[in-house]
Parts: sequence; structure tokens; C-alpha cells
Amino acid sequence: MDCIFCKIIGHALPAEILFESERVISILDINPIHHGHALVIPKAHCTDFLSVPEGDLQEVLRVTQIVARALVGSLRLDGFNIFSNNGRIAGQSVFHFHMHVTPRYADDDIRFVLKLKSYSGGTMADYARRIRERIPSP
Repeated sequence: MDCIFCKIIGHALPAEILFESERVISILDINPIHHGHALVIPKAHCTDFLSVPEGDLQEVLRVTQIVARALVGSLRLDGFNIFSNNGRIAGQSVFHFHMHVTPRYADDDIRFVLKLKSYSGGTMADYARRIRERIPSP
């Protein structure tokens, strides 16, 4: 497999490892938004969020919280972002699922520019109905 994260997980490529468990590894991003920008990666190769097994996803979230706490405490952060890009159109460049934990500061000049939309007529109810039809019963 030619996956850079799989090579890091197998210790075939170097990385600054922050945390490692049986199912998950966390490393510093080699191209950070801010210094301390961390990645949390399941060890099993999963292309995107939708392909991560439930147990691995729970461990990813647990480790994401551990790493976020460590970043806040060690870097005295004003805040942080947690995100994942899924699919090329969403900015995913490594097709092995991973979460980003990015330090934020009051004066960091990073802005998410959004063009918010609104629903008109009955479109909100229509979208909700279409989505609910695909959600399995608990």
C-alpha cells in the first residue's frame, strides 16, 4: 500500500508521535496551520469518515480529546478547531481518514469564509424528510 499514514503507523516513515494506542496514532502535521497542529489517525486503513469501523471511531474521538487537552494546556490556547476533510472536493489530500486538531489564537487571522444559505417555502422540511428516510431506526 502506498499510503503515507500507513507507513507512519508501521514506523517505516518518521513522524513526531504524540500518542499511540492499539487502534490510533496521533502525530504532528508536517504542514501545520499553526505549530502544534496535530492529526489523529486510526491505524486501520479507512479512506474516509464513512468507512471507519465504529470501535475505531470511538477511539479516534477519545484520543482527539486527549490531544486537544494537551494542546490547550501546553500551548495556552485561546481555542482550537477539530475537523476532517472527506473527499477531494472537501480538501482531503491523504485518503486515510484523520482528524485535525488545530491551535487557534485571538490574532491568528484565520477565517472561515462562509456564504450561508436559507431555506425557502417547504424546502427545509423536504431536506429533513429526505435525510430522515436514510437514517436507520435506533
